[in-house]
Amino acid sequence: MLCQIIGQAKKHPSLIPLFMVIGAGGTGAALSVTRLALFNPNVSWDRKNNPEPWKKLGPNDQYKFYSVNVDYSKLKKEGPDF
Repeated sequence: MLCQIIGQAKKHPSLIPLFMVIGAGGTGAALSVTRLALFNPNVSWDRKNNPEPWKKLGPNDQYKFYSVNVDYSKLKKEGPDF
């Protein structure tokens, strides 16, 4: 399959940017899904030792990828411990 893509790119050089954009999009999507699967507090890979990992997050833990208006280091806890 890779040989066919290289052959098409040699025959039609205008397809090279299309292949690059599709490859970059697929790579970005794979990295995003990997990040969500590994670092999201809603995902529990070890249910035996850590069944509810979201309860261990403090109020100043940033779990979002990007936050526009919130400075997580200055937040205080507002509710009780469960």
